[in-house]
Amino acid sequence: MSALVLLHGWGLSHRVWAPLLAALPGHAMLTPDLPGHGDAPRAGPRLADWSDAVAAGLPKGCTLAGWSLGALLALDIARRHPDKVARLLLTGASPRFTATDDWPCALSADTLRDFRAGFGADPDATQRRFVALQALGDHARRNVTQTLTAALTPADTAHREALADGLALLADTDLRPILPAIAQPVRLLHGARDALMPVAAAEHLADALPHARLSIFADSGHAPFLSRPDDFATLVEGARHD
Repeated sequence: MSALVLLHGWGLSHRVWAPLLAALPGHAMLTPDLPGHGDAPRAGPRLADWSDAVAAGLPKGCTLAGWSLGALLALDIARRHPDKVARLLLTGASPRFTATDDWPCALSADTLRDFRAGFGADPDATQRRFVALQALGDHARRNVTQTLTAALTPADTAHREALADGLALLADTDLRPILPAIAQPVRLLHGARDALMPVAAAEHLADALPHARLSIFADSGHAPFLSRPDDFATLVEGARHD
């Protein structure tokens, strides 16, 4: 069975995967920090810089699981480094996180602009606000909030520029044009109550990707692997055999 690689979301670290790792004992798993997060060095400001930095550490033919910003990176890595990725597992995913006239199923441009401005003025408060949005609507909101908060990358001088780069990637990236070129099988997992990224974004991915299946967690928000780790682990096991 191929190695499972888990890519976390913006502002966090590999520690966010602890509940899922406990639900998947005995498996070959890698949980790298994204560039400039946790202990990982900063990459350049472009999505390609981040993707290349992550891809360099991946084994060939892995199952690449990305959540939120990690899902954007996973899609880009699958397209640009196809030998590294046998299949994709995407959670809380969207090809574009900023809403436009032709893409309503995303955060408003004003909201992301406020996040970026807020991060420049008070990064700690912005991270807390982002955590709250990810936990909103989840039946296990308190536990999700606690786990996300414990897994944050500190917005200190060593990490602040990379975290700002990550917010810029969320604001500016549009991967809709590449979706038909993703040849790998894709399993999409999404919380029905996701307040950060509407489930309509995952439904679009399910339609636009050539080989995709979508599973929805009815009572979860943006991080169903935290609120329902055992159920999530079951679907991960199935996706690795698709």
